[in-house]
Amino acid sequence: MDSEKRAIVCAIALNRIFGFEPKCSHSIISALGSAEAVFDMDREQLVQIFGPYSKYRDKICPASVEQAEEEYESLRERGFQMMSIFDGAYPALLKDCPDAPLVLYIRSQTPMAELFGKAPAVAVVGTRDMSPYGREWCMRLVGELAHAPVKPVIVSGLALGVDITAHLSALDAGLATIAVSPVGIDEVYPRCHSKHAARIASSPGSAVITDYPPGTAPLPVTFLRRNRIIAGLSGSTILIESRV
Repeated sequence: MDSEKRAIVCAIALNRIFGFEPKCSHSIISALGSAEAVFDMDREQLVQIFGPYSKYRDKICPASVEQAEEEYESLRERGFQMMSIFDGAYPALLKDCPDAPLVLYIRSQTPMAELFGKAPAVAVVGTRDMSPYGREWCMRLVGELAHAPVKPVIVSGLALGVDITAHLSALDAGLATIAVSPVGIDEVYPRCHSKHAARIASSPGSAVITDYPPGTAPLPVTFLRRNRIIAGLSGSTILIESRV
């Protein structure tokens, strides 16, 4: 395995181990210098860092790297892209977040280097139970943003209501859009938005992204953690409608 591939594979492995606690992976990488160095430690070093009873110690092993390599190859064969926080194309605003994802899984026809940072990102979010009034104003606001001197990227969460209205309004107006998914990159949630996710992924400058490994199911915690990425990607947020 060449050094570039090993770097992303080790990051994928750490993302699986510390996925819901990214600050842990950031701390250990900061201490050791790289994701690869984490998996170069011997058992004595692991005990020194994590202690003898840590739930993580036994997971930092060659088998985790092998599993991550298999995941990496399988996803690449299916057309998915993967970016670690060490990649120069990683979104700068998100990188500043203390719990920034170690890895982003990306479904897009656009090269990773062209997805983030080329235009300002605006999050458009709100309730799933959107009123007709809210729908009208979501469409009008996104449509007006298409006439801005610098066209923004519209970021939302692919959910029912405001999210999907924002995504589709952006595409209809000629804007790029980023959909942050609450499940693994190999799934779409809700399933009824599968065709919309495919449209987003195939549109220039647009993508479906997540920090969840393949096989991650929709759980309350995955939705809450998904929201930090929407906020972290965006310089500003428009809240269309929400319950109190």
